[in-house]
Amino acid sequence: MTHLLVAGKLHHAGVARLDALKSTGVKVTYIEEISEPSYADHIVHADALVIRTQPLSAATIARADNLQIVSRHGVGFDAVDVDELNKRGIPLAIVGDVNSVSVAEQAMMQLLAGAKQAIRADRAVRDPAKWGWRNRLEQREISGKNLLIIGYGRAGRKLARMAAGFDMSIRAFDPYLNSKGWPEGPVRPVETLNQGLAWADCLSLHIPPDKTPLLDEAAFNRMKPGMIIANTARGGVLCETTLAVALRDGRVHAAGLDVFDAEPPNGDMPLSEHDNAILSPHIAGLTEEASERMALCAIDNAMNALNGTLDPDLIVNKDAIK
Repeated sequence: MTHLLVAGKLHHAGVARLDALKSTGVKVTYIEEISEPSYADHIVHADALVIRTQPLSAATIARADNLQIVSRHGVGFDAVDVDELNKRGIPLAIVGDVNSVSVAEQAMMQLLAGAKQAIRADRAVRDPAKWGWRNRLEQREISGKNLLIIGYGRAGRKLARMAAGFDMSIRAFDPYLNSKGWPEGPVRPVETLNQGLAWADCLSLHIPPDKTPLLDEAAFNRMKPGMIIANTARGGVLCETTLAVALRDGRVHAAGLDVFDAEPPNGDMPLSEHDNAILSPHIAGLTEEASERMALCAIDNAMNALNGTLDPDLIVNKDAIK
């Protein structure tokens, strides 16, 4: 009997798909808690694992004698020990283009809310003593401004189309695409990140983290004064401490962050002190619509891998396990 282990709560459409699989003879173990210990004991006999954001460590992988596929409920896999999967020849699948619209909309919201100083505007209504804030003219327009998109994948390209509707001038920076071949369309690449930072009035991050922040203190010093920043990528792509200082001294007009170095953030996170920072709890891809698509796709990827029909483009480590 095929054993599918699902670690992490799914959209109700995904739960219905699991019930349908049970009726066909598939053994399904569904654990809503999002932690590694909650599912580790069940992985021993699992043929396939659907996992959300919790870690999948080498120690847990070592217990998975029958595991043939790990299917991520999403596109990131920072918490998965891919090297250990490679040693075992186990593919790691991600969902396809199911949440790029949601992520792009979140980034667009961050840019708009930052330009309009949405938090300060809200507080000026809730506290009558602050009504006069409106005359400080801190709110800005994004129309006609320069937008640099760092990481020009699916979400970045959708954001570009949205931003074009606001008459923004758009350029992008993506080293991977520079070497692979730039996609057709009106958005052209900047030659270097430094060139892009000096050109941009706004920037949006859609790139995975590296060992050190891409936007460090030196990068912030190359930006125009009054930059508006959106980050729906990952924590660690920018230096939170440097950003907090830049928000305080006005080098950055506003920033929207959906991702953080520590999640959930520590109580003493400097960014939480600034009302020109729009913060959200890593929800860019968690709309009702995207959650349904992710749940169904993650389950389908797991089952398709077992029957040999998984789209190879959805396997992130296919070159390592050949």
